[in-house]
Amino acid sequence: MSEIYAIEVKTIDGRNIAMSEYEGQVLLIVNTATRCGFAPQFTGLEELYQKYKDQGVAVLGFPCNQFAGQEPGYDAEIASACSLNFGVTFPLFAKVDVNGPNQHPLFRLLKRKKSGFLGSGAIKWNFTKFLVDRKGNVVKRYAPTVKPEKIEADIRKLL
Repeated sequence: MSEIYAIEVKTIDGRNIAMSEYEGQVLLIVNTATRCGFAPQFTGLEELYQKYKDQGVAVLGFPCNQFAGQEPGYDAEIASACSLNFGVTFPLFAKVDVNGPNQHPLFRLLKRKKSGFLGSGAIKWNFTKFLVDRKGNVVKRYAPTVKPEKIEADIRKLL
């Protein structure tokens, strides 16, 4: 079993679940922020989710307030903003840190498997995306500027 499936996460409504609930699916894991300039990407992420969820693709959003305070709200406020402003129905999780001493174990693993620009492990901004294959392998990391529609071809290759 891939080590990603042993990690526990908290849903945005407060339930603890194991990532093993997503075993066998292609995952697009994203650190998000509703007040970020890249927030319109929520729409593209939702479109990918709607188009491919029946083929075993899950988009997983992890709100983060580590970049210019662009996600200051509580989990319930974040869920509401994502739904009302962007039509998000893909799974959202409790707010996490993606860098630093309190970083979530999921992001520690993702960064270890796919470092960023020039080998940097740190996540530089909101909407950094990680693509995970059906076996739990982290296959690609995308910069915040990469729009969801540019990831579609890579998702199709993993289906």
